[in-house]
Amino acid sequence: MAIISKPPLSPIGMQIMLWALPALLVLAYVLPFAGVALWSVTRPAPGMENYVRIVASPDLRMILYRTVLICGVSTIVTVPLAYILAYYWVMGRAVTSRLMEICIFLPFWISVLVRAFGWVVILRNNGLASDLATYLGLPADMLATGRSATSVVIGMVHFMVPFAVLPMASVMRKIDHRVLLAANGLGAAAPYVFWRVFLPMSAPGIYSALSVSFILSLGFFVTPMVLGGGRVTMIAEGVFVQMFQTANWGLGSALGIILMLFVLAVLWLVRSVVKLDQSVSR
Repeated sequence: MAIISKPPLSPIGMQIMLWALPALLVLAYVLPFAGVALWSVTRPAPGMENYVRIVASPDLRMILYRTVLICGVSTIVTVPLAYILAYYWVMGRAVTSRLMEICIFLPFWISVLVRAFGWVVILRNNGLASDLATYLGLPADMLATGRSATSVVIGMVHFMVPFAVLPMASVMRKIDHRVLLAANGLGAAAPYVFWRVFLPMSAPGIYSALSVSFILSLGFFVTPMVLGGGRVTMIAEGVFVQMFQTANWGLGSALGIILMLFVLAVLWLVRSVVKLDQSVSR
């Protein structure tokens, strides 16, 4: 019986396929970014006035400082939690692995807005956390953080942990278990095998999780707005306020450009660290 194969794409079809993705990237990313960059130096008047205003304004500087601080803290909290989940998901027994898998993927099915309001119910004054503290005989405000930066960090960590788990689990699955068995067979104790063998081999996943977590946290809008209650303004909310509430398109565009520079700086830093780690390991 003859096998009928599909005819290959025509030369015109191949050209369309080759040019479709670059054209899409230009239309969807390059041109909008160029427009925003142009607004930042032309509105309300040509020049660098918007960037000078960001540097000179204490309120805008505070927004940038608060954004970097909260993103840094949330990333530092997220990555160790995600590493533990990824480790037991990959290396644990079948029951433990299934439980970790449920904990990792269940948050993807819940809206970020629902999760944010859920934390509001838990962390607000006279909320579930306050009731739990009272039940345990602790001060009522010990576990209730209310509308604060702490609440924002908790909400951001809850959102980012599953995203940080995936790159680390991907790297852990590629680790040859025979190397771990060889180290154990040579007399190394389990903690030594983890710290000197498994952890260094999983380092690329940690670097990826750090970059993913920090970059994701830079763009948070709903979680700081809901859990912060207007008291914890971050750069994404600042862009929204300048563009859609005060109609200051130039200043909002400048804040957006600074946000993009933060992202590029993080990517460059992670790439440099990965290259340095690879050169040292060789």
